[in-house]
Amino acid sequence: MTSPDPRPLTPATRCVALGRPPHEPGAPVNPPIVLSSTFVHGGDHVYGRDSTPTWEPFEAAVGDLEGGRALTFASGMAAAAAVLSLVPHGGVVVAPPSVYMGVLTLLREAAEAGGIVLREVDLTDAAAVEGALPGADLAWFESPSNPLMTVCDLPRLLAAARAAGVTSVVDSTFATPILARPLADGADIVLHSATKYLSGHSDLLLGVLVTPDDPRGADLHERLHHHRHLHGAVAGPFETWLALRGLRTLALRVERAGASAATLAARLEAHPAIERVRYPGRGAMLAVEVAGGAEAAERVCESTRLWTHSTSLGGVESQLERRRRYDSEPDVVPDALVRLSVGIEDVDDLWVDLEQALGAA
Repeated sequence: MTSPDPRPLTPATRCVALGRPPHEPGAPVNPPIVLSSTFVHGGDHVYGRDSTPTWEPFEAAVGDLEGGRALTFASGMAAAAAVLSLVPHGGVVVAPPSVYMGVLTLLREAAEAGGIVLREVDLTDAAAVEGALPGADLAWFESPSNPLMTVCDLPRLLAAARAAGVTSVVDSTFATPILARPLADGADIVLHSATKYLSGHSDLLLGVLVTPDDPRGADLHERLHHHRHLHGAVAGPFETWLALRGLRTLALRVERAGASAATLAARLEAHPAIERVRYPGRGAMLAVEVAGGAEAAERVCESTRLWTHSTSLGGVESQLERRRRYDSEPDVVPDALVRLSVGIEDVDDLWVDLEQALGAA
């Protein structure tokens, strides 16, 4: 895709314009869904587990937004498992103890089975991370973190990983390509649970990995593609097509939900039922610690009418949940912490509902 003038297109415009068929007379505006598991010999596609035309527009769009080459996977966890496959048996992985609980469980179970050595370190302590990197094979970064909303000095940590010869992956699900581009900061791999913000409508499961457009990135891309092909963690054509449709409004959704999150964070700071607000300063995710402990936090979640009491995040609807209701959530997460994913509803409607639920606590 080329701009009609020399000025580069903004991310908001590229979300709408990328992954479209050529502008030719009679051409469709949207790419078609190709529902076929196999293809006639002699073309670019052979079998649906290796490649399919429906993946290409979405991968091209996300790759362009992140500044690299993208690969789709059946889910965010399928993408995470593909990244872990890069670590040799007995290799060392550096990761925070507050990383997304699915990833942390994956890492800890691999360590318990003797497949890897796991070095858990707080990403907000840059010196500690730098001290843990020598001899490591993979460094796992997440900023803002899920669900504590901590922010780390990502450029410094990525530079340290590169200097130590450690492959780095950044889970940028919360930030999205609208708010961050970790490849430009030196990351080797960017991970998205496209189930969340990229698709944005809570109606599909999808994961994406993006690697840089350089020799190092090309090697990682091929290894990750090989893992996807052999392990079969492939995305369905319909899910991928829906994700591309959702991507069209990503910039608008991030802008609207982010503005509402900032307003809600300020109001929650002043509410007597809230002991602490965890808000990274931008984006649509925040967390609060409810006065009165776990039971009070549960009452808040169960008392909302507009907010949906459910897991996941990044949809057009606002969602909340107490994260320690899951046994696998790490114990560094406070019992009374409620994670809030702010949607695109009217902010005052969201506040009225949240305020009455806090009264029930």
